[in-house]
Amino acid sequence: MRHAFVFCCVLLAAGSLQGCVVAPAPYAPYGAGYPAYVAVPGPPPAPRVEFIGVAPVPDYWWISGYWSWGGARYVWQPGRWVPPRPGYHWVAPRVERYHGGWREQPGYWGRRR
Repeated sequence: MRHAFVFCCVLLAAGSLQGCVVAPAPYAPYGAGYPAYVAVPGPPPAPRVEFIGVAPVPDYWWISGYWSWGGARYVWQPGRWVPPRPGYHWVAPRVERYHGGWREQPGYWGRRR
């Protein structure tokens, strides 16, 4: 009887994890235009040095890591390999001066011209 209870618990636990997927937040969709700027208190720290390594799949693109404003402080977003997106190019995020303050534009996929 005890074994049946344990077996049911294991099945329930496994079933609840079946749809669990951990993935990075999606990028702006194709052709979404420029993402909104975010007001930040100042420039980010210097970029970290990253080991790029070898692409996991031929033709994958490397997107360098960057500092992103997390609401209370800058948070490092590590670089990553991404699949190519035909007809698009990666526009890296940037922080720039704006009307006496600073603003961050997130990275996005822009249409090739």
